[in-house]
Amino acid sequence: MGIAGSAGVTEGAIADTMVAPYNVVPKLDDSVACVLVEPVAANMNIVAPTEGFLQGLRDECDRVGALLIFDEVITGFRLSHGSAQDFFSVKPDIWCFGKIIGGGLPVGAFGASKKILSVLAPTGPVYQAGTLSGNPLAMSAGATVLDLVSANDIAALSATVSKFAADLNAAITAGGLFAQTPVQGPLMGLYLSKTAFDAPRNIAEANVICGNGVYGKFFHEMLTRGVAMAPGAYEIMFVSLAHSNEDLARTCEIAGEAARCVATS
Repeated sequence: MGIAGSAGVTEGAIADTMVAPYNVVPKLDDSVACVLVEPVAANMNIVAPTEGFLQGLRDECDRVGALLIFDEVITGFRLSHGSAQDFFSVKPDIWCFGKIIGGGLPVGAFGASKKILSVLAPTGPVYQAGTLSGNPLAMSAGATVLDLVSANDIAALSATVSKFAADLNAAITAGGLFAQTPVQGPLMGLYLSKTAFDAPRNIAEANVICGNGVYGKFFHEMLTRGVAMAPGAYEIMFVSLAHSNEDLARTCEIAGEAARCVATS
């Protein structure tokens, strides 16, 4: 959003960062060091990349010699077994991962080519270290999860999520609200409104829907019926292999009841 976001972030840091709208390939010059993007925007609910957006970023970065960085804190090892690069056939220069790489334990990681990482200590001039770097427990948990969850598991989960999204949308619509349930692999979003709308393509459009107050009312109606969803309209839904078909069917049934209450309020 082009703001500090936290006390202690200097004006200089903000000035050195340009914010471009999602799904628009910016025109770069040689003053730009890198472009950082979520392959699937998952902090404005879910906004999928339009056709050619990620490849356009790759091409524009290559044109001026900038690095393309994928923020895969959410998409990493969820979109597919090979993450966003495999899912979209676009290769970044640097990947950033969150706690999923540690099987849910507190850890973060980044990866890149040998050429890029050679600038880090101890071989290069950029110092990088951390108390928990390479923590044995987190590394063991992450490696075990990646061994246990196969590409077929992720494909099966994606199919389950696709059906659940359609069923949930139908239940909410039958209850009198308008919904969009965008899906990317096993990632799923939920936008709600009392009037018809198109799925958002960027943060400006997402703000209109997420700020209408409908999701908050729906959340509490679901919670009183025993279903805990993401508490904020900008968050996404994480259906997992632990959710049974019965769980998902019951969720849709309750969603219809919740939608009727919200629609008539």
